Amino acid sequence: MNAKLLKKWAFFLMAFLFSLNIVARDTGGLKTIPANRLPVEAQQTLALIKQGGPFPYPKDGVTFGNYEGMLPKQKRGYYHEYTVPTPGAHNRGARRIIAGGKPPQEYYYTDDHYATFKRIDE
Repeated sequence: MNAKLLKKWAFFLMAFLFSLNIVARDTGGLKTIPANRLPVEAQQTLALIKQGGPFPYPKDGVTFGNYEGMLPKQKRGYYHEYTVPTPGAHNRGARRIIAGGKPPQEYYYTDDHYATFKRIDE
């Protein structure tokens, strides 16, 4: 097999594999967690979101950009983030709830500062 043909096949294979990764992210292949299985602090934060606050952290409610594309694709401004207090942390910690929609219609939980997400199943 000549080098030119091998390059074309390698490019095709890479494009195909990349497209599979995008499809997997866009189809919402996220794990779920029942709301009653969330940590107590996350359940309290979820309740605050649903009642519209008041929120304990100034950054609660800011737009979450979803720049990594981990959540289903939506227009900018659709997602908002809220801090879930972490016992023993001296800052906001790594736990967040991301609410989608206005009013919120879907919720996601991360306990590792956006590295992974679980859709909250209510």
